Amino acid sequence: MKGLPILDLAIIVIYLIGMILVGVYFSRKNKNSEQFTKASGLIPGWAIGLSIYATFLSSNTFLGVPGKAFGTNWNAFVFSISMPLAAWIASKYFVPFYRSTGEISAYTHLENRFGPWARAYAVICFLLTQLARMGSIFFGIALSLQALTGYSMQMIMIVMGICIIIYTVMGGIEAVIWTEVVQAVVKTFGALLILYLIITNVPGGVAKVIEIGKADHKFSLGSFSPDFVSSSFWVVLLYGFFINLNNFGMDQNYIQRYHTASSSKAASKSIWLCVWLYVPASLLFFVIGSALYAYYQVNPDLILAIKHQVAVERLPLNASAAEILKVQNALVPADYGDKIMPHFMVNKIPIGLVGLIVSAILSAAMSTISSGMNSSATVFTVDIYKRYFKKDISEKQNLSVLHIATVVFGLLGMIAGIAMIGVKSILDVWWELSGIFAAGMLGLFLLGIVSRQTKNHEAITATMIGIAVIIWMTFSHLLPPEFETFRNPLHKNMIIVVGTLTIFLTGIILTRIKKKSA
Repeated sequence: MKGLPILDLAIIVIYLIGMILVGVYFSRKNKNSEQFTKASGLIPGWAIGLSIYATFLSSNTFLGVPGKAFGTNWNAFVFSISMPLAAWIASKYFVPFYRSTGEISAYTHLENRFGPWARAYAVICFLLTQLARMGSIFFGIALSLQALTGYSMQMIMIVMGICIIIYTVMGGIEAVIWTEVVQAVVKTFGALLILYLIITNVPGGVAKVIEIGKADHKFSLGSFSPDFVSSSFWVVLLYGFFINLNNFGMDQNYIQRYHTASSSKAASKSIWLCVWLYVPASLLFFVIGSALYAYYQVNPDLILAIKHQVAVERLPLNASAAEILKVQNALVPADYGDKIMPHFMVNKIPIGLVGLIVSAILSAAMSTISSGMNSSATVFTVDIYKRYFKKDISEKQNLSVLHIATVVFGLLGMIAGIAMIGVKSILDVWWELSGIFAAGMLGLFLLGIVSRQTKNHEAITATMIGIAVIIWMTFSHLLPPEFETFRNPLHKNMIIVVGTLTIFLTGIILTRIKKKSA
């Protein structure tokens, strides 16, 4: 632990104040709910594309991806490879669909198709996904800054959360988008700077990184055999495709941005801009992870301090030195991958540059959290408050509810982050939680879009069967040994794949059975 130098601290404070001032600037014209949620449809497509890119490139990517690449290999990069196909489907079908409805909420059409239950179910899944996303990002940023400053992770989350809440409440979606444009540039520059600093500290540079990476199979994309039990190439490809389809087709974060564009064409272009930026950017973070692995292989003595810290965190406070040493020696790179980049920053990045890089990591976190807060508040106001509590709401009351809901979801995100303290891998936790919550939502959405003949009865039956499958796949590992046969044999990332297909295909089959019997 060491405190940040005054120069670095000043850079971070200036960055945070700058983000708040953006909110103050846009608050001048943020006088109604239309402006707060849609920015009156006046945002240029390139800015929306950078905004979506910034939302994708969260601190889970900034810290979790290098940690994953350090601990294992490039298997998780297959997630990014799946994005173009999902983007093509979204730009061709989803964008025109949402633009034609004119509804700011992504879930209103589900009520029109299947009834109030479908809308409520999708909203609950979305809000749980957002809390998981915001919580994992709060946790990731706190993990990094704790190593740099020595402040508690709880304190870091609270200070950062307050700053995000202020500019998101004051500036609405327009402030979110334009701060994300700045943050997209800052975080990309920060990643390139980190990679440069790592390479220059490895004797032999790029050639040495490639040599060590090849020797230890760090560039592998996973097994290409048809294996759905381990994290093979195909498991991550399927997971990535379904999650990205959910992101572009069902996630209010992205649907809301389609409405801020001046036209469907501009909205579609923003998706493709995000993809062409994110795929190489995510590869950059895998390269950073491999470069860090090479650096610590060349300097193995530096790993001891990290392993000791992890061992201490895993054991009770009264653990003996012998117990700590035993756990420490049993640790493998996957156990401490998330702590590698913060350790490198503490020890190897010069004064002044630390502040810039911390600002980049902060921007990675803030962009995703602010958009999550704004979209969650929008969904709560439109799909819950105005639907069930007060339909005839004035414009002033509507804006007040949006503001209050933004604050509440920001606070809930902080609480979720605090609850995650101590997890093994940020990326693993986020992937697992998002897969569980998104599975049912995507299956129901696809059923409503593709099968126009499916009615309420078939949809609710298919959804109940799908939920049962998702619950079984998620919790069957807790079954006692005598019921081992009934445990889910597939990898946990297959939950969204199987859950989505169960709801979609069951709905199709039930519809055809009903049609034949009619």
